[in-house]
Amino acid sequence: MVGVYGNIDNPMIKKTLPEYIVFYCEGLKVLMLHIGGYPGKYNVRTNFLITQHQPKLVICGHSHILKVIRDTKKNHLHINPGAAGVHGFHKVRTMVRLKIENGRIFDVEVIELGGLTLNEV
Repeated sequence: MVGVYGNIDNPMIKKTLPEYIVFYCEGLKVLMLHIGGYPGKYNVRTNFLITQHQPKLVICGHSHILKVIRDTKKNHLHINPGAAGVHGFHKVRTMVRLKIENGRIFDVEVIELGGLTLNEV
């Protein structure tokens, strides 16, 4: 299992997980970080990491806004899975499932986990 810490995670999680990680999955280079922006609006750090590592998949979050975008300028697939938890301003919990095989991404699927109940808000 691979993960990174987010801006509201507690100090123990921040000691356990990195701020960003670059790894290979089935021959595909992946960059994962929490706050990254999105194609055309990456922050300075994300631009640097993408330039340095040349990933084919960039996964980031923070905004709680689901996005699956092909970044043709930087040559990768950008995914923000939205938010699967109950904290934040989102109304519907979402996640993204995909398959990776031999360096190829396919069967990308957006999954809605349902809205938040009143006692979760």
